[in-house]
Amino acid sequence: MKTFNNTPNNASRKLLVSVATVAMLLGLGGCAGMSQQDKSTAVGAGVGAIGGAVLTGGSAVGTVGGAAVGGVIGHEVGK
Repeated sequence: MKTFNNTPNNASRKLLVSVATVAMLLGLGGCAGMSQQDKSTAVGAGVGAIGGAVLTGGSAVGTVGGAAVGGVIGHEVGK
């Protein structure tokens, strides 16, 4: 009986890392004309989204809620 392993193979990992790197570089390029407060808001939203996803086990509501809370905190800290 053959069992299937759901772990990504080496080629899939390389593709995922490449796509993530390109997305990150494009995202950082979009921050060039932003004010310091805008950058703080964006960083807060990103950190909040990651935190929300981790704390809720990847739930979409937790991720969006974390991004919203993180964005507000980042906005206030960046003042």
